[in-house]
Amino acid sequence: MRVNTLKRVAVAFALALPGAAIATVVAAPPAHADGCYTWNRTLSQGRSGEDVRQLQIRVAGWAAYRDIVKIDGRYGPETAAAVRRFQSAYGLRADGIAGPQTFAKIYDLQDSDCTPKHFSYAELDNGCGKGGWSGGPLSPTATRQNALRTMWKLEALRRSLGDKPLYVNSGFRALACNRQIGGASESQHLYGDAADVTSRTSSLCQVARSARSHGFSGIFGPGYPGHSNHVHVDSRRENNADAASNTTVWSASNCGI
Repeated sequence: MRVNTLKRVAVAFALALPGAAIATVVAAPPAHADGCYTWNRTLSQGRSGEDVRQLQIRVAGWAAYRDIVKIDGRYGPETAAAVRRFQSAYGLRADGIAGPQTFAKIYDLQDSDCTPKHFSYAELDNGCGKGGWSGGPLSPTATRQNALRTMWKLEALRRSLGDKPLYVNSGFRALACNRQIGGASESQHLYGDAADVTSRTSSLCQVARSARSHGFSGIFGPGYPGHSNHVHVDSRRENNADAASNTTVWSASNCGI
């Protein structure tokens, strides 16, 4: 993955300054050299805006057990709690306030296209060997945005499993691809909201159990038909285009789920 040297030097310089100076840098940090998002202020409860929405995408995988982080641009208690879990997971001060150290960790975790460093658009856009994010119920832009949120949830899941690799076997599928492989007619794969994953260091049951606390409202694993060799995770509760599936469904009976 690509490392943005200028970005990391700027962040390291900011964190090395005395406390009063840090506040000045946070208010107007230098522009980052990559093509991704730069935060220009500290965020806490009561804030709102695009910068909050961008933060929510990146902490979506740190939702509470059986919960989700709404990507609505409002920094409420749910977002603050997710930020605290993110901070705790990476050894930061867990105060629920997104400041320089929290942003520095996010910058460290992401590549210049906003994807987390352990996952890529190519992995999530692999249905039937064709790419482009087209051919599904949503626009390519909306599908790609869903896939970005899915990847950040997978990054959180990976962290909870000891930062060991997770392998994506299937991500977005166009309608034609989904029919070709016999997928469900309303599969979340059609929306960019789903991934089928495996691990070489954790059991499938460990993956499925851990996914319950990382923002996934659809989980299917061992014990569910056709899922003996992978775990399916998705974000159906957030998929407003599919109201019928806008709920939480977990099934991996061999894992006690």
